Amino acid sequence: MPHTQRQQVGSRGRCSPRLLPLLLFLLLLSLAAQAAIHIPSNYHISDLKRPPMITTQPESVTVFSVEDFVMSCEAGGNPPPDFKWTKDGEDFDPGSDPELKVTEHSGSFAFYTLSYTMDSLKQYQGKYVCYASNELGTAVSNEAILTTDAPPIQQKEKKVHVKSEEGGSIVLKCNPPQSSMEPIIHWMDWRLHHIQLSERVVVGKDGNLYFAHLTSDDSRVDYTCNVQYLATRTILAKEPITLTVNPSNSVLRNRRPHMMRPAGSHSTYHALRGQTVELECIVQGLPTPKVSWVRKDGEMPEARAVRDMFDRRLRFGNISESDGGEYQCLAENSQGKAIHTYTVTVEAAPYWIKEPPSQLYAPGETVRLDCQADGIPSPTISWTINGEPLTKFDKDSRRSLTASGSIILKDVNFSDTAIYQCQASNKHGSILTNTNVYVIELPPQILTEDGNTYTFTEGQNATLECETFGSPKPNVVWESSSTSSLLADPRVNQLTSGALEIFNVSRDDQGFYGCSVLNSNLSVSAELEVLNRTMIRSPPEDVKLQRGETTIFTCESVVDNKLGAPLIQWRKDDHKIFESHSDEKYTFDGSDLKITNVEESDEGVYTCQVITKHDMAEASASLTLWDRPDPPVLLQISDSERRAVTLSWTPGDNNNSPVTDYVIEFEDQGSKERGWEELKRVKGGEERARLSLWPYMSYRFRVIAINDVGKSDPSKPSEIHNTEAEAPDYNPEDVRSESHDPDTLVITWEEMEKRNFNGPEFKYRVLWRRVVGSGPNWHINYTTAPQLTVSDIGNFSAFEIKVQATNDKGDGPEPDPVIGYSGEDVPLEAPMNVAVELINSTTIRVNWAAVDKETVRGHLLGYKVYLTRIGSRVHHRGRRSREPETTVVVETGAGEEKKVIGGLRPYSHYTVAVTVFNSKGEGPPSETLAFKTDEGVPGPPMSLRLDSPSETEMTLHWTPPGQPNGVLIGYLLQYQQIVETDDSPMQVEKIDDPMVTHLTLSNLDRHSHYRFFLRGHTAAGDGEPIMREGATTLDGAPPANINLTTGENSVNLSWVAKKRHRNVSFQIHYLRKNDGSKWKTTEKVNSSQSFYQLQGLTPGSNYQLRFSYNNKTFWEADIDTKGTAVTEVQPSFATQGWFIGVVSAIVLLLLILLILCFIKRSKGGKYSVKDKEEGPMDSEARPMKDETFGEYRSLESDLEEKRTASLPSLGEESKLCSEDNLDFNGSSAITTELNMDESLVSQFSRPSEALPDNSPLNPTAVSPAANGMPNSVTILD
Repeated sequence: MPHTQRQQVGSRGRCSPRLLPLLLFLLLLSLAAQAAIHIPSNYHISDLKRPPMITTQPESVTVFSVEDFVMSCEAGGNPPPDFKWTKDGEDFDPGSDPELKVTEHSGSFAFYTLSYTMDSLKQYQGKYVCYASNELGTAVSNEAILTTDAPPIQQKEKKVHVKSEEGGSIVLKCNPPQSSMEPIIHWMDWRLHHIQLSERVVVGKDGNLYFAHLTSDDSRVDYTCNVQYLATRTILAKEPITLTVNPSNSVLRNRRPHMMRPAGSHSTYHALRGQTVELECIVQGLPTPKVSWVRKDGEMPEARAVRDMFDRRLRFGNISESDGGEYQCLAENSQGKAIHTYTVTVEAAPYWIKEPPSQLYAPGETVRLDCQADGIPSPTISWTINGEPLTKFDKDSRRSLTASGSIILKDVNFSDTAIYQCQASNKHGSILTNTNVYVIELPPQILTEDGNTYTFTEGQNATLECETFGSPKPNVVWESSSTSSLLADPRVNQLTSGALEIFNVSRDDQGFYGCSVLNSNLSVSAELEVLNRTMIRSPPEDVKLQRGETTIFTCESVVDNKLGAPLIQWRKDDHKIFESHSDEKYTFDGSDLKITNVEESDEGVYTCQVITKHDMAEASASLTLWDRPDPPVLLQISDSERRAVTLSWTPGDNNNSPVTDYVIEFEDQGSKERGWEELKRVKGGEERARLSLWPYMSYRFRVIAINDVGKSDPSKPSEIHNTEAEAPDYNPEDVRSESHDPDTLVITWEEMEKRNFNGPEFKYRVLWRRVVGSGPNWHINYTTAPQLTVSDIGNFSAFEIKVQATNDKGDGPEPDPVIGYSGEDVPLEAPMNVAVELINSTTIRVNWAAVDKETVRGHLLGYKVYLTRIGSRVHHRGRRSREPETTVVVETGAGEEKKVIGGLRPYSHYTVAVTVFNSKGEGPPSETLAFKTDEGVPGPPMSLRLDSPSETEMTLHWTPPGQPNGVLIGYLLQYQQIVETDDSPMQVEKIDDPMVTHLTLSNLDRHSHYRFFLRGHTAAGDGEPIMREGATTLDGAPPANINLTTGENSVNLSWVAKKRHRNVSFQIHYLRKNDGSKWKTTEKVNSSQSFYQLQGLTPGSNYQLRFSYNNKTFWEADIDTKGTAVTEVQPSFATQGWFIGVVSAIVLLLLILLILCFIKRSKGGKYSVKDKEEGPMDSEARPMKDETFGEYRSLESDLEEKRTASLPSLGEESKLCSEDNLDFNGSSAITTELNMDESLVSQFSRPSEALPDNSPLNPTAVSPAANGMPNSVTILD
């Protein structure tokens, strides 16, 4: 064993040129195999020595041929290990045996046979163990067993011919050759088709073919058993068996089930944990028995117990100790049953509970190797060191063995480096594990990068890594820039790995942290960044919906800007939801989830997850489908009494909304026209109700359930329940007299509901008598309905009346009498001593004496005062005669004898009369009393108009008051300037002449607005004012800001008229540029128009505009009309002299022709002048003043009269000189100079220069002539 183990390593961040760039490949293998030596891959170390480790175990093998003989072992380590073998516990050197060939490479060792015969290999049968050793120890392999066996061969067999009766059972033997291999049996025919298996025909585990009973179809000559051996890849075909089934001449006898395999009633099976065990139950019988399996001492392990071969086998794969127990196979048919019991005992070869790990240890540490295994029977634990038992080593006080089988090594040093083997053994086998105890000293290194930034959100648990490695294990210390006692915070914890864990981090925790190794200069720093926690500000809420409705779950979140845009993910019952494209069931609108047409499958919990790269927030809400409740069922009537029953029911499904109320309804079978009526309402938790009933009714009941969604359908009606008749419980209510006609008494009452009759033959007993002078006797009458009329009993007499309900079972309770009166008549007398007292000009008090109540002949309801206005007291201008009379009626109460009446017109004539009235009508009026009201103040003038003749004057025009209320003697005018403080002084003008209707005020402020108050004046004082506000007007000025909107042939001009300025007129001058045109001028435009349209412009042209006022230009502008300009024809042959001569000749001929037409027309045509004069004069025959043509109009006059007609084609000779053809378009009847220096085309297209009143700029006279060919008048000109 070695005495020292020290390794030279580099410190963190530095690496000498001698360092290995990568760890050794075998080191990675060892780490993957058993996590043996935990040296991190980023720990920098050169040429680390490692103990050997078996990487490929030698395997047990059965040798059927010389090619199968091989035994190999592979191991890793540094330096590479040496191999040695033992056979049956003795040293075995394959290299020294001439019959064996050895292949040895670095890390592997194998040997093979050189023999060519199987007999020579039998000497090598045994148990082999491989040992791999280097200077750090010896690793031991598992035990491998090598056995030899001859491959199965075909045996010579005789042909078998089996005969049996139909209905009997039979077994066809297979008898496979003996071999250590498990054969696979296939029963086939000569065409290599499998024999059809069924519940009746099955293959046993022994390979035989079992028939529960035979049929004639089972006869055949080629039942062949094929035996397959997988290991040797061999299939042996047995000799075909001939089966002859003799048909039965009689009816087959049924047979009860009988066990064929296994025989008897009980079997015992022994199995090892992890093996596959099959219980077999093959039975015979007719008809074919059905087989079932049960476990007697517990529950059948359905997950591991599989039924096979048509339930004839029960197979346990990977059987465990819990599967041990008693099982039964039950075979049944119509004749009986057979039972077979199986006792299964499960034991276990040793298996590990705890294996000691391979570790690195520093000198001085204590090592504890715990090795625990289990099995049935319990295994024994034994230890070896480097493959040698502990007994071969000297006793060491530092080494001890515990009762549980653990080894403890104290104060280890380099010499304790070794490989310890723990072996667990029982009668079923043994297992072995190698554990490396590697005592080594490695300098510490910090493996975590320096300057890492860790980002977390508030509330998370933050972990700052500080991975270190060394032997002994380095001690790590953490420090913080923000606190001196970092670990004093209960939220801060340092893990054994060296990492720092901070629970529930907050913004106060962010900053820089340092991790260092004690007693060294190694350290790293880390920055902790804490962001705002992702929160759901508007979470989804629980909803309850009905089928087909739509809902939207909202999920509005708040995310730290540094986390970026979050991922919104929705889940239903923890399953991710994807947006629907076909049925639009689920649609996402931002962070919202919309669910349409909800149904039962949509119920569940919906969770919104807001996922960022560092945290996640989620909120859930439930969607519940609810609906109206189902109707109650099973209505039962019980506990029947005279007027009560108990109704019970069974609630229906509430459809996820608890029932809040039950409504009990009834239907009277005698009054079905009333329908179902509510009888009682109870709480939703009740399932019965006590019902109070009316006598003499036939009931059916039903119940309706109500929840938050709505009402259920009614339940099915109950059976009919009848109550017995009784005397009435009530008398009719509201008994009274409604006597309208004199000398009659009408007794009436509220008719009782039929359900209150309580019995048959229901009537009303009506009783009445006079209050005075009748005595104790009552007049009685019977009726079945209200009302009862009694005649000839006097006017307005008092009676006691009462009405009692009665039926065949008796009378209702004794009623209390009420007072009623016979019919009223109109009053006989009028009020007396009517007087009027004037309170003021608009108010009076009317007094009268009360009438005798006997003369009222009814209930005195009050008095009516008739107030009639005859007219005004002012008689001038016939005013009184023109005013109609108006009457006002004022009612009073019964006890009043005076009335104050307001709202009268002052200075008027009135009359007053008073009547008394009752419900029948009014009595005669009192004598009419005339009176006059005093003079009052007048009403406001009827109108007030303001006019400003200059900038400092204002003229007021008004009309007198419509209601002078007296003699108007003048007016009072008050006016003041309107200022913001509203405290300007009021100026007063008195007008003593009532006939004045206007007044001019001078010296007013031209910049101020005024408020005017005008009142009429009578002897009673000043009346109500009329108010107006106004200001003087300023001198006119042309508009300042003019807006232009151009079109193709026009331009729209608009401006804002100045307030308080007088209107002025201005003109617009316009010039088309670049064509040599002259300036044109519009008519005068009023500044108050605010709009003007300049027409007749050429499309696509540039114009200059000038606006002038008082011969001065106050505004200019250039405009471009829209559209395409007409291109002028360049000078060509049209400008040549000969062409001009031809055109002139044509024009002259046309002129002569037109003159001839006019001469012909002037001669009268086909009618005489006398007819023309005497006939009706039309628009073409008005006499004119022309001397030459007498009463006929001249050419010029005709042209001015006919401004709208057009010239027809000159080619129509028959109409050339008709009067219709002489109607020229007036808009073109203007003089146009023919400039022969310009082209004819441009002359035709140029607008005519017109007089102002005929200009196209005049909005009232727009020329309809279009650009193009001129009309005939233009040519004549």
